[in-house]
Amino acid sequence: MSQPLNRRSFLKITGLAAAAASGGVWSLGANSAQANDVGVVPDRVVPTFCELCFWKCGVLAYVKDEKVYKLEGNPKHPLSNGKLCPRGTGGVGALYDPDRLKHPLIRTTVNGKDEWRQASWDEALTYTAKRLNEVKAKYGAESIALFSHGHGGAFFKTLMKAMGSSTIVAPSNDQCRGPRETGFELTYGEVVGSVENIDTPHAKCIAFIGSHVGENMHNTAVQDVSEANARGCTFITVDPRFSIIAGKSKYWLPIKPGTDTALLLAWANVLIDEKLYQREFVEQNVVGFDQFAAHVKDKTPEWAAIETGLDPNVIRETARELAKNAPSAFVHPGRHVVWYGNDTQRSRAIAIVNGLLGNWAKKGGFYQPQTLNVPGYPGAKAPHADSYKPRLTFPVATMPCAYDVAQASVKDGADDARIHAWMVYGCNVPLTLPNTEKTIEAMHALDFVVVVDTMPAEVTGYADVVLPENTYLERYDDLESTPFRVPYVALRQPAVASLYDTKPGWWIAKSLAEKLGLAEYFPWKDAEDYLAARLAKANLSFDQLKRDGAIVGPAAPIYTPGPLTLKTPSTKVEFFSQKLADANLPPMPEYEPPEEPPTGYFRLLFGRSPVHTFSRTTNNPRLTEIVPENELWMNTEMARVLGLKHGVKVMLENQDSVKTGPIVLKVTQRIRQDCVYMVHGFGREDARLRRGYRRGASDARLITRIKRDPVMGGTGMNVNFVTISRWKER
Repeated sequence: MSQPLNRRSFLKITGLAAAAASGGVWSLGANSAQANDVGVVPDRVVPTFCELCFWKCGVLAYVKDEKVYKLEGNPKHPLSNGKLCPRGTGGVGALYDPDRLKHPLIRTTVNGKDEWRQASWDEALTYTAKRLNEVKAKYGAESIALFSHGHGGAFFKTLMKAMGSSTIVAPSNDQCRGPRETGFELTYGEVVGSVENIDTPHAKCIAFIGSHVGENMHNTAVQDVSEANARGCTFITVDPRFSIIAGKSKYWLPIKPGTDTALLLAWANVLIDEKLYQREFVEQNVVGFDQFAAHVKDKTPEWAAIETGLDPNVIRETARELAKNAPSAFVHPGRHVVWYGNDTQRSRAIAIVNGLLGNWAKKGGFYQPQTLNVPGYPGAKAPHADSYKPRLTFPVATMPCAYDVAQASVKDGADDARIHAWMVYGCNVPLTLPNTEKTIEAMHALDFVVVVDTMPAEVTGYADVVLPENTYLERYDDLESTPFRVPYVALRQPAVASLYDTKPGWWIAKSLAEKLGLAEYFPWKDAEDYLAARLAKANLSFDQLKRDGAIVGPAAPIYTPGPLTLKTPSTKVEFFSQKLADANLPPMPEYEPPEEPPTGYFRLLFGRSPVHTFSRTTNNPRLTEIVPENELWMNTEMARVLGLKHGVKVMLENQDSVKTGPIVLKVTQRIRQDCVYMVHGFGREDARLRRGYRRGASDARLITRIKRDPVMGGTGMNVNFVTISRWKER
């Protein structure tokens, strides 16, 4: 019998976790072995690839006495080249974290109170299948949504489509990269991808706009920037904050937040007005140049200076610096680009300035990525899958937004017209989506929630069933062949046996499919059978891949001389987008001045630490030793005015009276006076996460307002403002 909707209270798993913590698993104290591994001779070294972030770098896991004691970069994997980033080394911490999920759990009601009950896998999967089938029968398959993040999500996407639902969302689309991909696809007919197809090692000049390389620690990207720096590449950093990459730059442009498009249009003005653009490239490959030239005629550096707060001479000088080095120069497309609501148009402006630099498919600009094709496993074709009808629509959106799926889960009118069940894979939705309270309201309204995760993230507290997955060091996953400079395929394989009563994602999806009567869509015996069959169809050796971790295929040209043939409607670079015009949207980027902070408020900016992957690692035993909590950056003069000193603890309160803290104040001249900055993922609210609990402050709680991108629906979150006050000890 379905539980009443008002019974889904937040539940902790602390007691069950503690009871299982003494189950004979390697103690956390032994986790320090990596720091003292000199002279240790491993029993084996297992190549795999990392899951501490989405970059999926090749890893070598050193195993002694059936325990992983060290991780290193795999020199045979093209994304790692024998190196790992700081957080990549924290995989051992994730494996042996005593707070991790250990058993399947089912929410139950005892004497009117919600409680967790430990269950067997058969019981948990049978119950999950029963509840999903009930929702499907009553409301249709499309009323079941999957939130997915991480490589293992592929198996659950197959499961969803087999059920008949294409309501599949990735928060990374509307909270991170969506406007970038949309903007470049509108302009070039292609996305820039992950890994981005930027030829950084051969660039002579790079402009970074809000792209925090070195803090956003993507391994290959940092290696490439280091190589470019060693070769004498000029860096231009546009950022309200003096970031790590700004410290390596010839120019730091401390721009007023929200005015990036004004700067980009002014750069375009200089390139066109002074005839510094790559004229042959534009004549051969661009449509809409004359219209765009007229569009930016009045967007002079003097105009932009008023909007951005930057010196017009510096705007001209940096535009000339880019032009001088073109086509081996580019404006970095960024990654986390969902900021102010006009984000697709800002990404369009970046794409167009790159078009003026003539760098598409050119050395030192944007290369043409290569892929090693590995056919899929032969099996039943998924049936037609329906998707929910969103309450809001966006004319150029290529996929539904996670935010809209959450909103469609809240009761609003006809009950049968909304989302009724969630499957959540690797997404801590309350900390990922803006407006935490609204997300929690949505989860309360759902008929059923099942969460697959390795850690007791906040989302698990609102689930009806929790299915504990292995960490990446204990499981096989699907093959990985990210488009890159060279074509390759990589393998994730277990370094050690599964700990506790946890299972790999492929096994969970396949077993759940069998319970749902959908076994035909998972016709393989196990992961090794699945992987071996796919590799055989590509004439690749499974044994070699298990031995080396990656196979690199024959390289093809990544640069294109002469005219291009693109996948846009015109087959050319589109400065003027007819597709946008037809959707009654600006066909060329237009600048929208940002909302000003109220008196006494600062604009809240947030970002990443090179040691952490958002909230995913802020409980990791290894990584929290290095960075245990976040800090609040504030300009020195503003701190003086408010009577606040470096190192004191402060509280934050946003424009909607939401508070979080305390957080340590970092007083610095490296940030503008009108904004403050903090790293995302801290201030954890779940006591099950014993190292992250209440350490630092939660920016997610403060993001109660958003501004939607009218093109693809992204949720601009840099539109919140905060006041700062000294924290008073109780």
